[in-house]
Amino acid sequence: MDYGAATPVDPKVLEFMMPYFGEKFGNPSSVYSLGFEAKAAIEEARESIAELVNSKQDDVIFTSCGTESNNLAIIGTAHQFKEKGNHIITSAFEHDSVLRTLKSLEKEGFETTQVPVDNDGIVQVEELRKSIRDETILITIMYANNEVGTIQPIREIGEIAKEKGITFHSDAIAAAGKIPIDMKKDNLDMVSVASQELYGPKGASALCVTKKRFKPLFHGGRQEGGKRPGTENVPAIMGFGKAAEIALEMMESEATRVSALRDKLIGDLTSSVKESYLNGHPTKRLPTSANIRFNYIEGESIVLNLDSMGIQVATGSACVSDSLQPSHVLLAMGVKAEEAHGSLQFNLGRGTQEGDIDYVLEVLPEIVTNLRKMSPMTPEGFFDE
Repeated sequence: MDYGAATPVDPKVLEFMMPYFGEKFGNPSSVYSLGFEAKAAIEEARESIAELVNSKQDDVIFTSCGTESNNLAIIGTAHQFKEKGNHIITSAFEHDSVLRTLKSLEKEGFETTQVPVDNDGIVQVEELRKSIRDETILITIMYANNEVGTIQPIREIGEIAKEKGITFHSDAIAAAGKIPIDMKKDNLDMVSVASQELYGPKGASALCVTKKRFKPLFHGGRQEGGKRPGTENVPAIMGFGKAAEIALEMMESEATRVSALRDKLIGDLTSSVKESYLNGHPTKRLPTSANIRFNYIEGESIVLNLDSMGIQVATGSACVSDSLQPSHVLLAMGVKAEEAHGSLQFNLGRGTQEGDIDYVLEVLPEIVTNLRKMSPMTPEGFFDE
């Protein structure tokens, strides 16, 4: 029940990758046939990624992970335009790879405004508009939140960014392959996507850029147009491209299938378990995502109990899973710290079947009840009602 932290590699993707570990092992920068073959393969993958977000093939820059893509977009843009301005706008519940990157830039003299979100996790667009200054050089807002699944008003924000001539970046790692993304219609200048969220291999991601006006983080060869030098991970890139192709083909049908399972999970849990609530917008959410909080208990205890029953689920972003702090995403939405601690993050995927949902619905209510009976936070008389 956690296809958000990672997805299994699709068998078709794995089969497609295998030759590039062996007989097709050429370095794409080599000027002979084996290198040319690898180079041509990378360009095919680049085209598939471009189609996923409706950009051009030349717009795709391959990176190693989503964190690198976000860093490249944000730091690269900040350094490129620092003579023009030093102000960057983001939201209060971005991924840590965005928020911590911005914190590092503040040490260089850049200023950041975190636009608030409402109780459903929607960025307040008018507050964003009011935050724009003459010195604003970048707006970075995630396409859909990786913890609660809320989809943001990206097109509306994109219109504002275009009107003001501000570079607009979106971390679309949680959204790509699950819902349609159109860089042109959304007026997006930069989009981050990652293979591991698309049933592709770890170790390959991309930053899609309509105008390559940013400074690279690394220096070396001329790979990726000099914007991301270093020998390309050809097998992973090939898997990424194939995964993107499959995701685009399956997107509509899979969204219909899995959203029905998601709605069953949300509806049955919140109706059968007292004081359980959905976190995030009820409809403007990813088809795969359900974040539910259970008052008076801690999510980690629920996770351990579920794991012992063969059910894997998360309490927040895998990138900060070793932290005992409540989710900054939920706190930004106005959820109290003690309530945020009791939240579970379900991320359904291609392998999720109705029987899996039924099993969770059979097991979880009893676990919640038993934990509440042991919890000092449970009000006196709670079970008498």
